[in-house]
Amino acid sequence: MYKVFVNESPLVLTNERPEKANGNLFSMESDSILKAITALAKGKLKTAYIYHPDETKILEVFKHKIPVVVAGGGFVTNPKGKVLFIYRNNKWDLPKGKVDKGESIEKAAIREVEEETGVKGLTIDRFLRTTYHIFRRNGEYILKVVHWFAMTTDYDGELQGQIDEGIQKVKWKGRKKTKKALENSYFNIKVLFKNWPNPKES
Repeated sequence: MYKVFVNESPLVLTNERPEKANGNLFSMESDSILKAITALAKGKLKTAYIYHPDETKILEVFKHKIPVVVAGGGFVTNPKGKVLFIYRNNKWDLPKGKVDKGESIEKAAIREVEEETGVKGLTIDRFLRTTYHIFRRNGEYILKVVHWFAMTTDYDGELQGQIDEGIQKVKWKGRKKTKKALENSYFNIKVLFKNWPNPKES
């Protein structure tokens, strides 16, 4: 099972038919997928299900039915245990961006964090998880697949949001401020903090 978010509403890719579909079960056909996404985007459904019998192939089949953008992102912490946030579109988010042609996802993740925040000296510690969401560009729905990495840095210089990406603020946040920021964030960002060790704020 995979959850693909349309705004904050889940489009669930599943090989099990829900017992009570209530009109929110759709097939893995392009027109049916579009109907499900549109219903979620307009708030007509809170949850929608896309059914495919083979769980091992369900994600790849879905990715062949909709345009895909692959991105890399960073869950960045500093020696004080603070997390690097960006503020964009009236939400607290984490830095991420599209992988360029011929570029590895890891290099893209580091590059995007540097470009969006001004932070240097980044080191990838480990892969965290992959998240999925739908966005709309030029009237077309697109699946964004983001591969997230835990990163560390000793950088204590100036933070600079990437203006042409609409980033209004870049902030290091400790435990208390992180908790507050997550109240105004996205589900796909909140899940990255599921096993966060909650370091003490300095």
